Amino acid sequence: MTAPMIFTPEYDARMRANESGGWWNAGMRGVAEMLLADARLPGAGMLLDVGCGSGQTMRWFVGHRPGWRATGLDVTPDGVRAARVTGELVSRASALALPHGDASMDLVLTLDVLQHLPLGGGDRVALREMRRVLRPGGWLFLRTNAQAFPRTRDDTRYDFHKYAPAELRAKLAAAGFDVVRLSRVNALLGLAEIPRELRATRQTGAGYHGVLAAPPRPRALGGVLAAWLKLEGRAVRRGWRLPLGRTIVALCRAGQGEEIP
Repeated sequence: MTAPMIFTPEYDARMRANESGGWWNAGMRGVAEMLLADARLPGAGMLLDVGCGSGQTMRWFVGHRPGWRATGLDVTPDGVRAARVTGELVSRASALALPHGDASMDLVLTLDVLQHLPLGGGDRVALREMRRVLRPGGWLFLRTNAQAFPRTRDDTRYDFHKYAPAELRAKLAAAGFDVVRLSRVNALLGLAEIPRELRATRQTGAGYHGVLAAPPRPRALGGVLAAWLKLEGRAVRRGWRLPLGRTIVALCRAGQGEEIP
């Protein structure tokens, strides 16, 4: 199965399918839930999902917190249409210019968006925008790609960048966030992807190879891998900074938040 390239209808369809039934998303939601528990979110608030796609993350979040309201945005028309079909409050907009007022949000989620922003500073602009819309003491949960093996150079065609943890930490701090947790995760899948990434790099010479992850077979293996992701999440919640992993997760507070022991 070929890997669809970003911002195509095929990419959006694959992402919707992975989100709704994939083990990777189930495991990553478990990681997010564990880290968000440290934020001690109130019973009611306003969530902004930057890069919401079809809105499934918003529905997941509000399903666990019925006192919250959620809104989202995405640059792809297919994603926005899919979210609106299910009644989500979404707009077609860019992370570089959020259509929301200053200090209007209690929590911002942004999953696998930062690595696809314009090279040369797009991520810095987006992080400042997320800080702007958050109330003082509000929270950011971020997930993005991590630089690993094989190392991937920036891809100017698809505006694709992979982060070293220290680089991301510095950019978050510069945007006005206090980093509470930041670590690599996704070690096992990263190891499994190495042969495919090496092959794709030889074939294309490019840094971005589309959506690589596919559901494992047999299906039971997916459950094992999702459980492993959650184990990694527990380690990160305890303050570990994992040395391996193709993904970075970060929990940050706007303003002068204190490190959680």
